[in-house]
Amino acid sequence: MKNLKDKVAIITGGNSGIGYATAKVMNENGAKVIITGRRKDAIEKAASELNVMGWLADQSNLFDIDNLVAKVKGDFGKVDILLINAGITKFAPIELTTENMFDEILNVNFKGAYFTLSKFIPILNDNASVVLLSSTSATISPPSASVYAASKAALNAVMKIAALELSSRKIRVNAVSPGPVATEIMNKLGLDNAVEAQIINSIPLSRLGKAEEVADLITYLSGDGATFITGSNFLIDGGQSV
Repeated sequence: MKNLKDKVAIITGGNSGIGYATAKVMNENGAKVIITGRRKDAIEKAASELNVMGWLADQSNLFDIDNLVAKVKGDFGKVDILLINAGITKFAPIELTTENMFDEILNVNFKGAYFTLSKFIPILNDNASVVLLSSTSATISPPSASVYAASKAALNAVMKIAALELSSRKIRVNAVSPGPVATEIMNKLGLDNAVEAQIINSIPLSRLGKAEEVADLITYLSGDGATFITGSNFLIDGGQSV
């Protein structure tokens, strides 16, 4: 993977979890990494720990997306790697899902991701790589995840169309769909030991994934060894969706 030297990589939601782990791997492999986040203290702390650039941006806010694109264009001109990772995870049965919850999830996970892609396209280099962080929830349909799963299924559809639309510029667009991964989000969900054990029992490899494992896959897809891969959704879930 040591083929990212001096490539400009933008990672939204890079202050924790998979985004943080990917920023670390890409930085170690020579990329110029910029992470974004909507919490000033968190993004500054992560950027300092990773020795990368950290910029404040709420990816559900189109004004922030416009400002981010303008700043990246002004400082770097073009982008070689775009990881659209910022997202939120909230669960509720369909009958208990509120309009506010519906809007919050879709605004970040779909609308924000969609317009991040849309507005970055003009400053993507030819031969650039775009990776959308999806989820196996779009494949296995877990109860109480209707809106979250729908947001990720929508991303998968956009990914395929973007791969076709950008193919003339040799820009590759793929999705990576993790299963349960031991990250800050899992902790925020407040899973007790019994629920965690139930999740692990649903995974043939009998463990949660690691953020670093997902980061390695994203980094591979972003490098020169994956130049014939586009329009694909990669499940990384220990076999949970089989």
